[in-house]
Amino acid sequence: MRYSINIPNFGDFADPRTVASLAAAAETAGWDGLFVWDHVVHVKRNRRVFGDPWMLLTAAALATSSIKLGTLVTPVPRRRPEQLARQVATLDALSGGRVVFGAGLGGPIDDEYGSFGESTDPVVLAERLDEGLGLLADYWTGEPVTHHGRHFHADDVELLPATVQRPRPPVWIAGYWPKRRPMRRAARWDGAAPLFESARHGYAPPVDEVRDLVGYLRAQRQEQLREQEGEARPFEIVLGGVSPAEQGRARDLIGPLADAGATWWDERHIQDDQVDKLGPVLRRVEQGPPRIA
Repeated sequence: MRYSINIPNFGDFADPRTVASLAAAAETAGWDGLFVWDHVVHVKRNRRVFGDPWMLLTAAALATSSIKLGTLVTPVPRRRPEQLARQVATLDALSGGRVVFGAGLGGPIDDEYGSFGESTDPVVLAERLDEGLGLLADYWTGEPVTHHGRHFHADDVELLPATVQRPRPPVWIAGYWPKRRPMRRAARWDGAAPLFESARHGYAPPVDEVRDLVGYLRAQRQEQLREQEGEARPFEIVLGGVSPAEQGRARDLIGPLADAGATWWDERHIQDDQVDKLGPVLRRVEQGPPRIA
């Protein structure tokens, strides 16, 4: 099991210097990763100061040397794949190959898409997500890309340099369980970062639901391996919530989730009026990860 800190890209964390200092503190305290939200307005009626997630992660990369860095999650449908590919590749180079790319539809859809005249049709957004992910993987190779799809086009372009990580940075896919389609998508990539309809952000999911999810993902991956005649590759299952720093209590919370198949614990503050405040997050960071062994 590995352990990460999860922060929004607004409020106190809109400042790259704050994120850099938090990332350095997390690395010192023994955490394995820092993941940042990727929103432009989040809930529009709540007026907040935002920071661009890739600028925040750049600051974090310059302040650290070992922890993984990435977004949880970037809404690929509201991005231009060529620009996004360049941002990720640049950060991967700067960090020495420490980027994890979390992707999904994002939300709230009406606020994050509709506010800017973008489509709010989930079917269209899912199409853009899948097509965009495929293009990103092609762009990250550094090889020439020609693509004429329903939503995106590329004519004999090379985006150099390629990513440091080969064949690409790990791609983790988000979605709500028990919806099957997002998890089928996740099984095609390198990890699943599910949310649960039965557990709000900041609360650990029920163990029985995690077992069901893991079983479904494993079955989907086995089916794909048979179709592709490929070899199994590492696959991460990322769960999160608020954990106690005390080891015994942490073991009681996280141990059953690890036994059910989770490979990452992502420390997430409950979405209250403190979610974007440095103080409580930094205190938890300095206590260290909730190791179960």
